[in-house]
Amino acid sequence: MPRQLTAAAARYSIKTATTGGSNRKKPDDKWQAEAWENFREVPEVRFAGEWVGNAMSGATLYAGRRADDGSIEPAPDDHPATEIVRAIAGGPDGQANLLGDFGPQLVVAGEGWIVIQPKADDDDSDDEADTEYSWHVLSKLEIREENGGNLIAEIDGEDVEIPALDDTAPDTPDAPLAIRVWKPFPGRHIEADSPVRASLHLLEQLQLLNAAISAIARSRITGRGVLLVPKGTRFPTQPGQVGDAEDDLIEIFLEVAATAIREPDSAAATVPIVLEVPAESISDIKWLSFESTFDELAIQLRDETIRRFANGLEVPAEILLGLGDVNHWGAWALTAEAIRLGVEPRLRIVCHALTTQWLRPMLKAQNVEDADDWLVWYDTSQLRVQANRAQTALEAFSLGLISAAAARRETGFNEADAPGAEDEQRARQQDTTDDGDGTPDDTPSDTDEETQNDVNALPVGETTSIPDTLPASAAPRLPDGLIAAADALIWAALAVAGDRLRNKPACPRSERARAREIRPGELHTVFPVDADQIDAWRLLDGAWVRVPEIADRYGIDGPCLVLALDDYARALIAARKSHRYEETEAVLRFAKCLGLAA
Repeated sequence: MPRQLTAAAARYSIKTATTGGSNRKKPDDKWQAEAWENFREVPEVRFAGEWVGNAMSGATLYAGRRADDGSIEPAPDDHPATEIVRAIAGGPDGQANLLGDFGPQLVVAGEGWIVIQPKADDDDSDDEADTEYSWHVLSKLEIREENGGNLIAEIDGEDVEIPALDDTAPDTPDAPLAIRVWKPFPGRHIEADSPVRASLHLLEQLQLLNAAISAIARSRITGRGVLLVPKGTRFPTQPGQVGDAEDDLIEIFLEVAATAIREPDSAAATVPIVLEVPAESISDIKWLSFESTFDELAIQLRDETIRRFANGLEVPAEILLGLGDVNHWGAWALTAEAIRLGVEPRLRIVCHALTTQWLRPMLKAQNVEDADDWLVWYDTSQLRVQANRAQTALEAFSLGLISAAAARRETGFNEADAPGAEDEQRARQQDTTDDGDGTPDDTPSDTDEETQNDVNALPVGETTSIPDTLPASAAPRLPDGLIAAADALIWAALAVAGDRLRNKPACPRSERARAREIRPGELHTVFPVDADQIDAWRLLDGAWVRVPEIADRYGIDGPCLVLALDDYARALIAARKSHRYEETEAVLRFAKCLGLAA
């Protein structure tokens, strides 16, 4: 396979190998060992790496080609690029593991290696078509170079020799290959870079502060001090001690400290040291404390150091510090921002490596003419889907905005749970009967007539029971300006989605001329869009920028209004429904956090 050297991915080759007499300057990688040591010792570093890795493992790889508008069009199912990408790492499960393993590599060291080992089938066929591959993600610590120019990779505890690629000679089909994948350091692109690299001094401070806090917690002397007792200048004698010999002060302190550390639950860890002094030296029993202001300051400094480290990561700091003070909308927005800033850039690095060092060379080996047009890309729509959409789906279904199948899907059920003919007949029978006496609702019984007479005898507006809900006419009317503004926001959002939809695969090129004659706000009713494609194609990104202004004008919660309008617009797009002005008020009332329900 021909080698294509890029800024963030390179096959290990003769040119990049360390050979005798070579003047090539090696990348500075001394800091990476310290970075991995912090990953092992500091939980905040481990959390950052594992969070990004877990998020990356939720993405899906596919083969595609960049369109004129910059979007990625998926390759046809029968295209060689699709088959090659599907086979990467053995399929979806292996790809999830591969992407997940790269999270810590890029967060901590900024660099990882992909080692691909060809393996023959059980029939030991030499045919390349019968060859499978085992994929491994290795850290820089598991890779070393030999003087002969070969690379040694430690895989499952065994050394695997990887020959350097020679551009002047063809590849050996049964030889493993290694691809270096890294995020370039802006000051020297051959070097790797990561957020941990810039925070090494902070992490050193954090470990020192952790050690200081541990020492404070273990130090019985610091925590309990010395108790002065006015009776004879001596320490209490120890068991088995001869006569009235006095114990040495330093020995007593060391013995008590050692006992407190060795046995944290012993009395020595909680009782102060007793020191007897002449009565004329002190008038009363006194307690001397060895505490210092650094005790409390150390905890504050540690919290500040953790916060600085969190701010240095390429994801919102709240991801590391916790989302306890953030409402559900804020948590969703922060997670989406973390995916955009911390996950997708690293996915692009890995996809770029798989494209230039694997997919395109494989396509060229198969003599595909447009091999350089195809690439490995990712889909993060499953990471962007809002977690709690069941209630929204039920409300949208009750309004007739989505189908029963969509409601079942969003509430966790499948089509096997759909009601059958007998279930529907039973439901209709229950609808035509009262609460249990078997008398149809439309046939008045004797009891109904008596009750009706009693009701008629009551003054106007009085009944014998309190209704569960107010009639629509009794509900406080919403301001006409708020309804009009919400209606305009919904139409504007649908228009934004429609303009973007014209350039997406849902609207084929052959139909785009006809699509220009359709109002942008109704384009989704003609060209269907799946719910997960709304986020994948970012149809509603930036559609709600004016919502905070409208919310402030009418004194309602801005994030809640965004959530209500966004859920409604998504339901319309997924259900291929047009928006009607008459539905606007119901949308606002259904948003319980707005407090506008009847």
